[in-house]
Amino acid sequence: MWNPFKAFWNYLLSLLWATEMEVTLVGLQNSGKSTLLHVLAGGVFTEDTIPTVGFNMRKVTKGRVTMKCWDLGGQPRFRSMWERYCRNVTAIVFVVDSADASKLATAGTELHGLVRKDTLKGIPLLVLANKNDLPGHLTVDEVIEKLGLSKVEGREVSCYSISVKEGKNLDCVVEWLMRRGK
Repeated sequence: MWNPFKAFWNYLLSLLWATEMEVTLVGLQNSGKSTLLHVLAGGVFTEDTIPTVGFNMRKVTKGRVTMKCWDLGGQPRFRSMWERYCRNVTAIVFVVDSADASKLATAGTELHGLVRKDTLKGIPLLVLANKNDLPGHLTVDEVIEKLGLSKVEGREVSCYSISVKEGKNLDCVVEWLMRRGK
């Protein structure tokens, strides 16, 4: 039942203690960035997400934290704009398809090229090894090794194995992001 007092109280709290943050989702095409954003925003998983052309922006509110999320296209022609949308964000989220080991070398090259940019120094990095529901997916340790995450310096780096399709570990992703928004 709707409680007008509680609604008003939450509104007042949101004015006083609301936190806004910006997050950029990057990664190669077909890694699951758009689907992740759709599910985090409260949508249901769908197999037929169309590739992002350029970028999408969507606001996701969790508790008193509002995340302005930039979802950038992963095709080669869009990768040059990644840096521009990663500047001054609270966190960079790099999504990889953990069931497609053949793309990890390219993903690693793109990731290291991005985080070496002077304009992005110190921005926390969250790497998500998506699609852990598929057979043959790589473990977190294998993804860390293949992407060379131990070589990333000057910033906090975390890596989680997730399945957007099955909702696995998405709570950890939200928690990680919200901790940076405080």
